[in-house]
Amino acid sequence: MAANCDVVVLGAGAAGMMCAIRAGQRGRSVILIDHAKAPGDKIRISGGGRCNFTNIHAGAKNYLSANPHFAKSALARYTPRDFLDLVERHGIAWHEKTLGQLFCDDSAKDIIRMLLAEMKAANVDMRLQTQISSVEKTPDGFRVATSGGTVTAANLVVATGGKSIPKMGATGLAYDIARQFDLSLVETRPGLVPLTLDPALLERLAPLSGVSVDAELRHARPVFARRCSLPIAA
Repeated sequence: MAANCDVVVLGAGAAGMMCAIRAGQRGRSVILIDHAKAPGDKIRISGGGRCNFTNIHAGAKNYLSANPHFAKSALARYTPRDFLDLVERHGIAWHEKTLGQLFCDDSAKDIIRMLLAEMKAANVDMRLQTQISSVEKTPDGFRVATSGGTVTAANLVVATGGKSIPKMGATGLAYDIARQFDLSLVETRPGLVPLTLDPALLERLAPLSGVSVDAELRHARPVFARRCSLPIAA
């Protein structure tokens, strides 16, 4: 079924949902599209299932960018405190761990429910289990062909993320769209590296899912040694 809106957002993760919410709150008609069965899959597993939803010390110095001023302006317009206010308005209990990390007391699903409620209040039309076959520029904006019909919009937001967790449906769609429109890309490198354990050991560690421990990592070839907090996930 064909549809038209002011803003079409590709990707129902944290970034896509927040973008859709803000656009809807500004009076724009918004359609949010994702191929997944449910929104916010990465939110659900983050923080060992409790979602480390922000850090009170987050600042521009914590971000790497070819344009360092971008992070300054973005964080000045929406601060960690702004998101914490939203969490508290929805009555979500939270706690602070080390280094200013904020986690839900109960479950990461509380954050997903909060975002869904905010999208509903902003009249966002979310379309899940919808495959995107093409994206085209038109004189009036963009045309997105999907398995559920064509969506035309004045504005397009690509918030599909990268290839970090293919088993959860992550794809390189954003890179394909960028290349299509001749946008420059920084060479990609692995940023999330899981630890693969023997199944027998994993079974023993399963009860510790969600617990973080201080650990020291050493490469097989002694390239680096770094202390960090390792989340244990089943």
